[in-house]
Amino acid sequence: MIFASWNVNSIRARIENVKDYLNKFSPDVVMVQEIKTEDKTYPYDEIKNLGYESYVFGQKSYNGVAILSKNKLKNIKNDIFKDKNKQSRTISAEIVYKKKIIQLINIYIPNGNPVDTDKYTYKKIWFESFIKTIKSKLKNNQNIIIGGDFNVIPEAGDVYNSKSFENDALFRLEIRKKFRELLNLGFNDTYRYLYPDTEAYTFWDYMRGAWQKNYGMRIDHFLVSNSLIKNVKDVKINKYPRGKEKPSDHTPIELVMN
Repeated sequence: MIFASWNVNSIRARIENVKDYLNKFSPDVVMVQEIKTEDKTYPYDEIKNLGYESYVFGQKSYNGVAILSKNKLKNIKNDIFKDKNKQSRTISAEIVYKKKIIQLINIYIPNGNPVDTDKYTYKKIWFESFIKTIKSKLKNNQNIIIGGDFNVIPEAGDVYNSKSFENDALFRLEIRKKFRELLNLGFNDTYRYLYPDTEAYTFWDYMRGAWQKNYGMRIDHFLVSNSLIKNVKDVKINKYPRGKEKPSDHTPIELVMN
């Protein structure tokens, strides 16, 4: 079974690339972030024509998350914790896999830049609230997969030039500590679990020829709870969509479960 996560940077602007990806690689479930559209203007029919149901928590022009699935999902929730800013950043669902009920949580963590503004404060509060929510959820279900755009560079090896990001909201020590706090609840950063030393990125800015020069960062992640880690067969960073015309600045990550 293949779970994918992809910040599409506007699903309507990127619809042809999204359809091409679904046709070419056919993942079973896709968690998408930054759909940048309201539920009523989401391209349900175009996605359904490719065999996917869409579960959407949209927002006009900004943010927005959705889960695309070949199989019907249950217990869809977009209110797993209270966001005071009322931004569409999380959607969760349940899927049955090998007789286990797995909770899928799709997240789009705030960017947080510039760090001397309310945006950074919001990121810290949001992250803290999310960690508390996951602590609570683990009491009822140990089988959890969290996927999405975390806007966190976990380690120096996850960005092309860590020195230049030391005071960036994606790499600040207190943000990386929050990421580790989440892992310490009983999760694994699946890519690093399988590939501890591999240079790999999921995001390349549109500026300064970042894609061509491989000036990237790894900020999109799949975290899998300890109870499921033995089922992880592979994690892939699929660069194909990033190389197309009018791409998102992120590329999909794919969690392969056996």
